[in-house]
Amino acid sequence: MSTVAQAARSPLAGVGWMLAAAVTFTLAMSLVRTLGEDYSPAVQAFYRQLAACIVLLPLVLRGGWRKTMSVPRPGRLFWRSALASLALILTFYSYQMLPLAEANALSFTRTLWVVPLAALFLKETLGFSRVGAVAVGFGGVLVILDPAHFTLGLPQVAALAASLMFAITILEMKRLSRDHEPLTILAWSAMIALLFTLPIALLEWRWPSWGDLAQLFAMGALGAVTQGLYLRGLSSGDAVVLVPVDYSRLVFAAIFGYLFFGEIISLQTLVGATIIIGSTLFLSWDEHRVARASVVTEGTVV
Repeated sequence: MSTVAQAARSPLAGVGWMLAAAVTFTLAMSLVRTLGEDYSPAVQAFYRQLAACIVLLPLVLRGGWRKTMSVPRPGRLFWRSALASLALILTFYSYQMLPLAEANALSFTRTLWVVPLAALFLKETLGFSRVGAVAVGFGGVLVILDPAHFTLGLPQVAALAASLMFAITILEMKRLSRDHEPLTILAWSAMIALLFTLPIALLEWRWPSWGDLAQLFAMGALGAVTQGLYLRGLSSGDAVVLVPVDYSRLVFAAIFGYLFFGEIISLQTLVGATIIIGSTLFLSWDEHRVARASVVTEGTVV
């Protein structure tokens, strides 16, 4: 393997990219929280998609507009992007209303949703270990929500609903990636989401000041940069090693929440997040184990 290829697949470099993605994501959500006092989630989602389109446009033009934007199944791209847009609006609402650490912890449940959805729509096998991990993970959600003290409210419901929707879009991404290039999916998603969020944003529209406009575009640009850093990180090593690094978002959320908003992460949130992270790490490890066992079985000469 060449030196360049080894560098490209360096796990240490991958960890660095993933940590950078965690920082940019938390910065973007901090701006969502700050701007939330004056701009609704739908308006913020619109500007986020507008910034994403601006960032992606040079890449699309460089690859050729017709080549990049030609797709065999536009209908599936449309409904996936529409669902992702609604999930984004709900996510922004949850980050506006909840402490950063709590909103981050609840967002991690998307991995838990993927397991039952994959069994339902992709006919993947559900083993006892996976069912147990999902049950334990949602037990962590209950710890955070603390239903005995009636803390379950619209922000928490929005966070969980957004995670469910994002889980559906993740599964659909698996299908689309079979015959669509990543840039094609990203470009179509950004443009469709821009059109989808515009009419909703117009219902609560307000013209931003120049300072707010800069923050709105910074938030959107950080979202696009986060996606790029995340994908770059995953391409630098095994996902089973690198994906857990994404949970460092909880650490950065606790730090930024304290520095910018005076939030102190509660023991309840910390315990619940630990349970959720532990269960999703187990699911990642189990998927990696099954995949390796499949490779070994296929490579065995009978």
